[in-house]
Parts: sequence; structure tokens; C-alpha cells
Amino acid sequence: MPKRSDSAGWRTLAVLLNAGVTFHSGCCDGPGWRPRSPREVRERLAAAAGTGVPLSVALTTVDVDELRSWRHTAR
Repeated sequence: MPKRSDSAGWRTLAVLLNAGVTFHSGCCDGPGWRPRSPREVRERLAAAAGTGVPLSVALTTVDVDELRSWRHTAR
């Protein structure tokens, strides 16, 4: 959870929650990677634009290039 004064962190968290991203830990590995800044959110949304990848998947994908490659295969 972001610090109370971290407005960028709270905006990022709001985007994640609105997209349906959860933070439940499955086991020992925890919930997985999540973006921590608005810049990381924007990168993933831009890379996933037009691919048909659900927002929750785009926002939890570590490698932005992986999202861009889906654009070429998701036809």
C-alpha cells in the first residue's frame, strides 16, 4: 500500500483496482508483479492498445515487449 502522501502511488493503485487486478497471494510467490508508478501503467496500456489483451493482464505483465508481440499474433 502506498504511503499516505504518495499521490502517484494511489493513482496507480486506483487504476489497478478499477481494472480488476487483485492482490491475493496464491502461495509462497505472492500476488505477482504489479506496476508501482503511473509511468509503468501508461507503458503497459500503450503497449497493449489494440491487442485485445484484457487490462488486468496488460497491467500485470512485467515485460512490455511481450505485450507488443501479442499485437502481431492476436489477429
